[in-house]
Amino acid sequence: MPSETTARVAMISGAGRGIGAEIATALARTGWRLSLGARNPAQLTPPDGALVHRFDARDPGSERLWVEATAERFGRIDAVIANAGIMIPKTVIAADDSDLDDLIQVNVKSPLRLVRAAWPHLVASGHGRVVTIASLSGKRVKSATSGLYAVSKFAALAMTHAIRHAGWDEGVRATAICPGFVATDMAAGLANRPPEAMTQPQDVARIVAFLLDLPDTASIAEIPINSTLEDSW
Repeated sequence: MPSETTARVAMISGAGRGIGAEIATALARTGWRLSLGARNPAQLTPPDGALVHRFDARDPGSERLWVEATAERFGRIDAVIANAGIMIPKTVIAADDSDLDDLIQVNVKSPLRLVRAAWPHLVASGHGRVVTIASLSGKRVKSATSGLYAVSKFAALAMTHAIRHAGWDEGVRATAICPGFVATDMAAGLANRPPEAMTQPQDVARIVAFLLDLPDTASIAEIPINSTLEDSW
């Protein structure tokens, strides 16, 4: 295991449950020090030594305060995993502007604010990493009621590619992970299939851990993940 002075530090948003909690467990197991962002920090049972900090994607000042607290605690930030997100199951016709604004705020603007706030630390790391938990809905529109969500996830996917370009010469690598249905509370209300037939959160976490250990010369821009067979184009 790395020592406290050499261990890398990862910030994980939406770390209270589901994919975020599993990512935290996987990274702690491999020696990462963790800063976990959640709307209700008191509800988390974090790994030993982790910082738990309030993070609300709807609060434009939340990202900066969390980054400042992380840097003060650990003295470095090596990775940002933007996992927090919401889904509003509406068509683009049925939705109103407030629905779209909410999705863009949480799924696009907040992750970008978080990366911007952490940017000097990611650059100083020399091998900074940004991982966006996007969605297969960022690559195709599967149904009418996923259309509004897809608008935000297409934007999140493009944002991740833009970050990758912006940080390349500084050693910062960015990847969008694009799962289909994952066995979480969000999917339970949307998918007509049992949890065991969906991608498991632990497997998404394993992929994130693998990704963070790749060298700069083996950068991956996107990782689609699916539990069902879909048409390809």
